Amino acid sequence: MTKVRPLNDRVLVKRMAEEEKTAGGLFIPDAAKEKPARGVVIAVGQGKSDDTGKRTPLDVKAGDKVLFGKYSGTEIKLDGEEHMILREEEILAVLEG
Repeated sequence: MTKVRPLNDRVLVKRMAEEEKTAGGLFIPDAAKEKPARGVVIAVGQGKSDDTGKRTPLDVKAGDKVLFGKYSGTEIKLDGEEHMILREEEILAVLEG
């Protein structure tokens, strides 16, 4: 597998698969599916530098499940799988439980 280390306050996220059917039990065709806006953090950068050069660590870590905006980040393919590179500020929430 290709190793990627995001820089500064960037985060590498692998999209999580969305449900294949609605709550009512209807299957959603591929053409109608939206790309999931949640994923699992694979790697994080070292944090943003302030004016003195000190790094501020990120609030997320590898393994966290997160929500991000629909049009956030940059899509990339690693070893045939879709991933996103996001700034930490583009992550809306960490899913817990």
